[in-house]
Amino acid sequence: MTVDVHLAQRPEADALLGRSPLAALVGMLLDQQVPMEWAFTGPYTIATRLGEDDLDARRIAAMDPEEFAALLSTKPAVHRYPAAMAKRVQELCRYLVAQHDGDAEALWRDVSTGAELFRRLHALPGFGKQKAQIFLALLGKQFGVTPEGWREAAGPYGEEGSYRSVADITGPESLARVREFKQQAKKAAKESGKG
Repeated sequence: MTVDVHLAQRPEADALLGRSPLAALVGMLLDQQVPMEWAFTGPYTIATRLGEDDLDARRIAAMDPEEFAALLSTKPAVHRYPAAMAKRVQELCRYLVAQHDGDAEALWRDVSTGAELFRRLHALPGFGKQKAQIFLALLGKQFGVTPEGWREAAGPYGEEGSYRSVADITGPESLARVREFKQQAKKAAKESGKG
């Protein structure tokens, strides 16, 4: 299944995200402490540096950790913290190999409820509650993965018409609206003494 997404805001990177469940998962994993577009361009950069058109969980899982960290650290680096993220990407790929025979789409292919999909995503290395809910919302809103109760399981990120997260980005305008929402939330948290 190929989906038209605009998360990286780069056609070649977005094309990979739209056709590769593993690339979408890795992009979500990288989406912290860097701009969203940088995070979601990461899978394309990794694939290109590996000389591949797609990401292969088995290949990444089996790579020498220092070699993989060097691959992500090559300038321009895949992330602000490339060595730490290389370790996380390999942990994710090892989990997928061990639990799903390396098939990322198996996480949601036959799932019947949003609650079950949330549990599966939350069990992934590097996927806390919020990241699991955002990815679940992304699957529902843009990838057509809509098991019963998916919006409820995604929490506020599943709300229709919201601009809270990467799940709501369909182009430059929605990206600007999500950024604005995040800035307002950060400001509100700071003003209430929580930031």
